Parts: sequence; structure tokens; C-alpha cells
Amino acid sequence: ALVALEANTGYIRAMIGGRDFDDSKYNRATQAIRQPGSTFKPFVYSAAVRAGHPVTEIVDDSPLNPPVIQLDSTLWQPKDDDDTTLGMIPMREALYLSRNLATIKLGMSLGQETVIGEARRYGITTPLPAYPSIHIGAKGVRPIEIIAAYTAFATLGTRAEPVGILRVEDRQGNILWQPTIRREPVMDPEHTWLMVDMMKDVIRRGTAFSAVWKAGFTLPAAGKTGTTDDYTDAWFIGYTPELVAGIWMGYDLQQRILEHNAGGGRIVAPAWTAFMRDVYDRRPAPPDWVRPDSLITREVDWSNGYVATPFCPQDVRHWDWFYPGTEPTQACPVHTPFGGIGVSP
Repeated sequence: ALVALEANTGYIRAMIGGRDFDDSKYNRATQAIRQPGSTFKPFVYSAAVRAGHPVTEIVDDSPLNPPVIQLDSTLWQPKDDDDTTLGMIPMREALYLSRNLATIKLGMSLGQETVIGEARRYGITTPLPAYPSIHIGAKGVRPIEIIAAYTAFATLGTRAEPVGILRVEDRQGNILWQPTIRREPVMDPEHTWLMVDMMKDVIRRGTAFSAVWKAGFTLPAAGKTGTTDDYTDAWFIGYTPELVAGIWMGYDLQQRILEHNAGGGRIVAPAWTAFMRDVYDRRPAPPDWVRPDSLITREVDWSNGYVATPFCPQDVRHWDWFYPGTEPTQACPVHTPFGGIGVSP
């Protein structure tokens, strides 16, 4: 299934509901309820950014301890697709590498209801239970609603409702009816720009790097891959400043798409790249998102979140952007002229 929307208006420019309409008239783009997997994660990080968490805040990518006790009294012990943990990492890295454990812990610290409320702001209307698994997209949504939610990122803060009929004309071309464009503010441009910048990294160096950036699609774009347990659903939702396109792949009956490595970055993002390349072969390249002047920059030690000093190793020193008041102010106390023997944070 595929949906492509104009970001500012919500006009549906393309929709695919299945392989062949003659074989099945069931529109998976608008009618199916599928687990979004990691395409839900941006709502967790959006809630964190809205609450004042800097994008360099250190989050814990390690197993849940203690495990979560589920309603049926079994223990929920999630893990990442590669069965690894990265330990303490910055929030930005946790998103662009799509780390499950770090995201779950961040979401639990914010509160399930807070994250659900954030998803509602973005237009997710399907019921979402307040369980920790919601943070990694374990509850089904309609593809069109989560794809439309990303219009808020593309426009730096305003969500557009999908519109399928652009206008009704008579045979002379006079407009008889035209729908009202419905747009809802979601978040201010400053915080939304930070979200977009993190989601750009999904393409520039994260889970969609090989399928998008390395494949030659270097226009201003951002997005998020998604994969569910046992590879039954695979997603990529990406956007430029003017167009949002999302693709879901899977079977109607919950079964594996492929035996191994059927993730959104591997099998769906290449299809998104091919689609968007074809679109932008026919229209001008969009300008990049304009960074709000109020944001400030700092060089940060990514291993601990403090302001980097000349003594911090070069490979952990990164410049990043911050909403005023959320930037780190304390110099790194860990790395010293004598090596990494300072006081641990």
C-alpha cells in the first residue's frame, strides 16, 4: 500500500491499496489496521522534545530491568532486531538507528498517556492502549492516518487532513465544489525542526541510508523505517518539505514477508526512493527546511551529553542544535588532560 500527500494541503496525489484492484477491492491504505512498528517512534521523541529534552540527552539502550509484567502475567523482554545493545547513547542516535530498548525506556519515562496524547496531536485516531509496547508501534493503525501524521513534520508543525477529491467541475471547467483544506497546528517550528533534523539522519546515516542517500536520492528529505516482529510488516514513511509518501508491505494474513532481514530499510525504502525519484524527475527540487533563528548550537560530547572540551576524543564530539534553555552548559568532566579519568557523570 502507498499514499502520497501534498504536505501543505493534504491532497492525495497517489494511492495504492493493493497489488491489483481486479483481484481485491480491499484498500489496505485506508482500511487495513497494521502495526506501524518503528514508524511510531517519532511520536515518542516528539513528546520528549516538546517536554524539553535535548536531542543529545543520553538514553539507555540496555535490556529492561526488571522486565515489564504484561496483563497475562508473562514477562515482556523486548530486544532489537540485531539482538544487540548499545548502552548509553544520545537521543538523536537512538532514533536514527531505531533502537527499541532506548525508545521504550524513554517512552516509559515520559509516560504511556503522554506518548498516546502526542500521537493524537498528530492525528492518530485508532485506539492505543497504555502499554509500554506502544512506544515501538505494537498497536495497529491505518496506513493513511500515520502517513498523514508526517505532514506535520514536513510543514514544520502543521498537520493536513487527507483530501481525496480536489474539486468537482462542470463540463465547461467551472468549479462546482471544492473541499475545505483542514490543517491543525501540532507543534511550534523550532521543536519540529529539531525532529526533522533527527529524522534526516535516518536517511543520512541511519536505517535508510543505503536505500535512500547512498542510492543517490540527496534532495532535502527525512523519514522513518518500520519493521514489526517476525517481519510481518515493513514500512517506510518519508517526506520532503512539500510531499509526504509512505509505503507499507505485508500480507493480509499475518505471515513473514521474507525469512530473514525483511526490514523497512531493506525492502520498502528502495521502493520509496524509486517513487520519489520519479516524482522529482517531473518537478523542481524543493528548498531545504529553514532552520529557525532562535535555535542555538553547541559542540557536545555524545558519550555523556556534556559540552565538549578539547580533551574529548574527536569521534565523540558533535555539533548539534538546541531549543533555548535546553542546551548543555557544563563542560565534560570525564575527559581530562590526563585521559578519560575524570568524574563520571
